[in-house]
Amino acid sequence: MKLFLLLGSINAFLFVALGAFGAHALKDRLETNGYLETFQTGVQYHMIHALALIAVAILTKYLSATGLVHGAGWAFLIGIILFSGSLYALSLTGIRVLGAITPIGGLAFLVGWALLFVAAWID
Repeated sequence: MKLFLLLGSINAFLFVALGAFGAHALKDRLETNGYLETFQTGVQYHMIHALALIAVAILTKYLSATGLVHGAGWAFLIGIILFSGSLYALSLTGIRVLGAITPIGGLAFLVGWALLFVAAWID
């Protein structure tokens, strides 16, 4: 599905931009407040799942359970927003309650991978 290729490409672009921004423009601020590692974790998972979105776009051509594959794509996108987004926000604001959102994003990632597994299994 072309939509997931577009979403994956946009998120891969954002990964590069945010990674560079964090490494250069924010490095001193993030090291000072102790959130550099947190920001980097958000960036790492962002890229992994941007690539997963691109894989979803490709897999819709090869797997017959496209509903499950599309569900995986949406779960990955939700995971990027909730997991990586909450870590970015936490790193930049220091508002610790934002960390409570992160596991929900992690759960969305797990759902996405489980849906891909099931799609491959039943194909």
